[in-house]
Amino acid sequence: MTDVRELLGRDLTAARERTLLLTDHDEPELLRQHTPLLSPLVWDLAHIGQQEDLWLLRRGDATRTGLLPADVERLYDAFAQPRAVRARLPLLPPVEARRFCGEVRGRVLDRLDRLGGDDDPFDFAMVVSHEQQHDETMLQALALRTGPPLLGAGAPLPPGRSGVAGTSVLVPGGPFVLGVDAADEPFSLDNERPAHVVDVPAFRIGRVPVTNAEYAAFVTDGGYRDDRWWSARGRAHRDEAGLTAPMYWGPDGTRTRFGLVEALPPDEPVQHVTFFEAEAYAAWLSAGSAGAAGARLPTEVEWEKAAVWDPALGRRRRFPWGDVEPTAALANLDGAALRPAPVGAYPAGASAYGVEQLMGDVWEWTSSGFTPWPGFRPMLYADYSAPFFGGDYRVLRGGSWAVGASILRPSFRNWDHPIRRQVFSGLRLAWDV
Repeated sequence: MTDVRELLGRDLTAARERTLLLTDHDEPELLRQHTPLLSPLVWDLAHIGQQEDLWLLRRGDATRTGLLPADVERLYDAFAQPRAVRARLPLLPPVEARRFCGEVRGRVLDRLDRLGGDDDPFDFAMVVSHEQQHDETMLQALALRTGPPLLGAGAPLPPGRSGVAGTSVLVPGGPFVLGVDAADEPFSLDNERPAHVVDVPAFRIGRVPVTNAEYAAFVTDGGYRDDRWWSARGRAHRDEAGLTAPMYWGPDGTRTRFGLVEALPPDEPVQHVTFFEAEAYAAWLSAGSAGAAGARLPTEVEWEKAAVWDPALGRRRRFPWGDVEPTAALANLDGAALRPAPVGAYPAGASAYGVEQLMGDVWEWTSSGFTPWPGFRPMLYADYSAPFFGGDYRVLRGGSWAVGASILRPSFRNWDHPIRRQVFSGLRLAWDV
């Protein structure tokens, strides 16, 4: 139990350090709402504390009195308060929100010190995951912010290497173990479970994600004006939203990143594209290049097999590269870089099939809708996954540069509406064989 306490204490501390860094701004900045799709940062801050109070101090029992008065706590109920109205709510001022979060955290650490047989470490891990996910959404909000940059240029990244963009690898057909069990990944979330065997036909998959340079060729070729590449829903959204290029791209070959305008890096994975844009790019490439005929988005099952299955050993790897925890030499995670790494930057992070940059850099759209695995059982936070199954969502895999390394697994399933692109989303291609 000592090792678990140390691990959870480390992860709780790392998540809180990120939260406090991202909310270390003056009150007007924290109260601003940059889009109806995302909350003011001060709402996220207090919501993080409110959920920690509910799940760890009250053990998920909403009928018990929390540290906030009931009428104030209701302001931070994500289901009761749509994002679009949160800036108009009588929210706690930043100083009070920080004080509240600090008081909750102090009591949580006291409980962690006394962790015993009737405590489930998963409850603490779920709170870590929740906070880290909100840290990523706060970065999405800060990316939308106008005005002088607040976060700087970001930490340096390793260089990429030439010759990998546009290449693919074969994943032979056959069974593999999809998903995980609590015995193997005790901190996995309910939609990742249970592990079960599926048979996947052979396919090819991109060695690396699609780059800015590759995607720019689609833009330059008039891909956004040519209806042939767009589904009916994709065309409707493109026209309604006035899409002409990925979010933050300028018409002069620049992009804006957290308030900084810079030349578009050709070898970085493209990011901030919708599912419909990813789908249209695949259709355009398939029609225009004989070597790319049949290009499409992978299913999430294909993606996971390419990421974790070790055909030589006949078992899953914990991560694409093996069983060791992520490091800065293996993947671009934890948010410090503020951008994806160039393709080819992490050869040591390749999967058994030779697929690279499967974790970190950009969330990768798949063609799959969000459905439960057979035998699904909801966790303590029963509304985490189940209300979203079968809705108008597409699954994204792999995480982005903004994801906390401690919460990401190859089995982690993200989902969003196909029109969303404020997320750090990109794509990787696949082909039938």
